[in-house]
Amino acid sequence: MQNIFGAIGRWYDRRTARFNHPATLRRAAWLVPLAFGLLSLLLGQDDNWDLRNYHLYNAYALLNGRIGFDLSPGQWQSYFNPTLDLLYYGLNRALPPPVAGFVMGVLHGLNFVLVLAIARLLLPAPDAADRYRLPLLLALAGTLGAGFLSELGNSMGDNMSALCVLASLYLVLRHWPRWRALDRRAAAWLALSGLVMGVGAGLKLTNATFALALCAALLTVGGGWWQRLRLSLVFGVAVLAGLAAAAGHWFLRMWLMFGNPLFPQMNDVFRSPLAQPVGVADTAHLPHNLAEALLWPFIFTLDGHRVSELVMRQMIWPVVYVLFIALAARLLAGRLRGAVAVTAAGDAAATAGRERLLLVFFALGYLGWLKLFGIYRYLVPLELLAPLTVWLLLQRLCKPRLARRAGAWALTLCAIVVFPFSAWSHSGWTAAGFTADDPGLADPSSSLVYTAHGDPPMGWMATLLPPQVPVVALAGGFPESPAYLERIRALAASRHGTHYVMLIAAANHEELTLAKKNQLASWLGQTGSEAACARLERMMAKVRFHVGVEPLAAPDGPRCRLALLPQYRVDLAARNLELQRKAAEDLQRYGLRLRPDSCRVHRAAIGTEPYPYQLCEVDK
Repeated sequence: MQNIFGAIGRWYDRRTARFNHPATLRRAAWLVPLAFGLLSLLLGQDDNWDLRNYHLYNAYALLNGRIGFDLSPGQWQSYFNPTLDLLYYGLNRALPPPVAGFVMGVLHGLNFVLVLAIARLLLPAPDAADRYRLPLLLALAGTLGAGFLSELGNSMGDNMSALCVLASLYLVLRHWPRWRALDRRAAAWLALSGLVMGVGAGLKLTNATFALALCAALLTVGGGWWQRLRLSLVFGVAVLAGLAAAAGHWFLRMWLMFGNPLFPQMNDVFRSPLAQPVGVADTAHLPHNLAEALLWPFIFTLDGHRVSELVMRQMIWPVVYVLFIALAARLLAGRLRGAVAVTAAGDAAATAGRERLLLVFFALGYLGWLKLFGIYRYLVPLELLAPLTVWLLLQRLCKPRLARRAGAWALTLCAIVVFPFSAWSHSGWTAAGFTADDPGLADPSSSLVYTAHGDPPMGWMATLLPPQVPVVALAGGFPESPAYLERIRALAASRHGTHYVMLIAAANHEELTLAKKNQLASWLGQTGSEAACARLERMMAKVRFHVGVEPLAAPDGPRCRLALLPQYRVDLAARNLELQRKAAEDLQRYGLRLRPDSCRVHRAAIGTEPYPYQLCEVDK
């Protein structure tokens, strides 16, 4: 068995030897982001739930003066800082959707370049066989993580804001020799690092845990305590400046409009009258007790639903967790034995210091995530660094040859486990991307449109209605207060035209593909004769296409066609009536009455994925 593993290792070394050249790194820095752009193109049109709920709407609302004009079409997330969403929205307005998707993939792929740069700073000068190959492979392994790939090219923001986290970390590591003497130039570089991290936190507040982690990790830099504290203070103040630059405008707007800079979150602190005095936080993905917290990487690896609605296969987190525990045990044992740490000098000391900072940053970032969020996709910056962290931990725990072999096998297996990777929803590309039929409102300037459910989300539809119509979400996830309900009533009283409720309409996705299946069967010549129809029927009995063969009596033309099996047929009219009934019950709580006889179904779609909607009149 050892000979087999050795032979595989030698084969692997030979096959990757071409990567061990500085020109390869330069080419990879260009080609890998482009490859991720192509992969984003292959995945298709972004169609994730958050996009449909608030990512598209929030940018639209900011640019079109609809904040306060509408009332939470994207539920409580309508009031998230939309600055990061402006990029996605702008690309899709300026470019054809496939080109916008490609650009988003390329931008996400720049994380590879940053991980590569960090790896080159952290890895001790390896032997000639690994000098360039090792950083390249570790950076590639980082971008093959389940969380990163699941969001490639989409609007969720974790991959994009990870660029700020990694860039900040890179600047700290790159200018490591300067921190001993914190002169003006060193302070400027440190402030730039903090500013970049602050921008990342401002664009997506979940990155604040990484800002705190790096601020605390700076306390591990060599020198006296006052020197370390100065480093942390300079970095921390710069983080606040970056946060203000990216999110200050939004916090101020929310404060002036609603009396809460994080509206409606943390309203138990700020007490805006327009929301319930509650925290509004998603705690469903947190560990339930201390035992779960201690075993959390194993738990969410075995049961991905604990940390994500989308199940993602990964194995890297149990590996890195076990290695951190082993390192902690070794350090503790050394302390108990009274062992004296060997102090390196020169470049070796700088490398050891950088390693220490990364490991502390990684551990503190994970603990902050564990305490506050527990949502897997918020771990993307650490996931990108996880293979590099595994390699560094093994170097500290094992002899070099064993560490190299164990790291190669462990990281290869961790990368393989991810595939085929899961992705948040995508659909096929179209020329327009986001489309909806004009509902033909008689007088949009005096009309009002309600929505009456939070799932499926309807926020994106607000961007496609006539701009004169305010959209008000009812029965969604917003923590409504009496003052908020009074504002809804005042808005309704000011709109003297027809009021509507917009609901999702039923769609049978099996029917949507049936026409294509019939076209394929006809093109293959399987519908023109009784013998061909018999062959088609035998074929359908062996495959799971959810269709059967239905004979046709017409003397000319096809003699049969494919039809959905009974269990896959849907009575769309009955389903729409059920949706109307449920909405009518919810609207009654607001003193509104839905008129079922007025309901009309209209087409809407994201890419090739249809999202038909119903528009029904409402009696005031």
